[in-house]
Amino acid sequence: MQTAPMQQARQRAARPPQRRAGCGGRHAVVVVRAAGSTYGNAFRVTTFGESHGKGVGCVVDGVPPRLAITTEEIQLELDRRRPGQSIITTPRKEEDTCEILSGVFDGVTLGTPIAVLVRNKDQRSNDYSEMSVAYRPSHADATYDFKYGIRAIAGGGRSSARETIGRVAAGAIAKKLLHVVGGTEVLAYVSQVREVGCNVDNSSFTMADVESNIVRCPDQDAAQKMIDAINEVRNRGDSCGGVVTCVVRRCPKGLGSPVFDKLEAELAKALMSLPATKGFEIGSGFAGSEQLGSEHNDEFYIDGSGAVRTRTNRSGGVQGGISNGEDIVIRLAFKPTSTISRPQNTVTRDGQETELRARGRHDPCVVPRAVPMVESMVALVLADQLLQHYAQCELLPKSA
Repeated sequence: MQTAPMQQARQRAARPPQRRAGCGGRHAVVVVRAAGSTYGNAFRVTTFGESHGKGVGCVVDGVPPRLAITTEEIQLELDRRRPGQSIITTPRKEEDTCEILSGVFDGVTLGTPIAVLVRNKDQRSNDYSEMSVAYRPSHADATYDFKYGIRAIAGGGRSSARETIGRVAAGAIAKKLLHVVGGTEVLAYVSQVREVGCNVDNSSFTMADVESNIVRCPDQDAAQKMIDAINEVRNRGDSCGGVVTCVVRRCPKGLGSPVFDKLEAELAKALMSLPATKGFEIGSGFAGSEQLGSEHNDEFYIDGSGAVRTRTNRSGGVQGGISNGEDIVIRLAFKPTSTISRPQNTVTRDGQETELRARGRHDPCVVPRAVPMVESMVALVLADQLLQHYAQCELLPKSA
């Protein structure tokens, strides 16, 4: 039985932290909310669920009404990121079948919040018994403990890439909206695994090219070398990283809001929130720092339709934080998967040094399954910016 002081202490612990601000003798109570699971302003996405919980999913708010969307369209994207696809991905077997719980009627959005749920089925929580006391090197085990004082041990909880199911489901809706409004296409592919690069024409590769092999690289010769590189480290109980390139074609002009909400800043924030990301580039990226202005500048011209275009695209489709209508080209670097089966030195929760040989089912390289995740986050940013742009800049007629 709890005593009254114990009950009072629990009630105080459950309240959100508060800070009092004084001004001219008046006091206001400021409630500090620890968020982090929601992205977007006009097109808002909240993901929920843990890796080995009952399910994962998302709630998408701000989707315009009368947009045609089906379960099959969402399922197509989820199938691209699900585990167990091939020998170079995690062997966890999940069908990742989605259920639309609200916001859609007869295949058309209602303008109300859309909830999508995917139930977890293949949990093996016992695989994580060693990790209940020892931190995996470079994993979020330690930092989640530092922050919250508690963590979901099995599968890493919210730090697991399984959280991205909600992002990909929401991204399918965003992709459909972008396609309907502007014919916009968001496509990504694996452009590097370890030191193996590729040669891909960013202006012409297709979804079929990306999906033609298990590593998702349109360059077939490079793809086989990437697969061999992943298999080599997998057989040694190790892991490796890589790079995903994302291209946006026919992006509407004018997306992005200076100065703090520049389009590349929003893209960087969204993409760097994906698990295992360590680097972001747009356009010429870091290589542009080695060029002169005369070499780097994208000169303007008028095309046959009378539109303003650029002859080159070192800006990557964004200038001054605003989309200019050219292809947006992004590169995202992913680190090697943290959980490996080779023994590693670490420490326990109670501060004892130890050796850990991790169990569980994990991708030897995350980039093949990261491709639809990258596409989804880019689509979510663009959909959010598109709605904000229309709200601010398309209500009144523009002067000639």
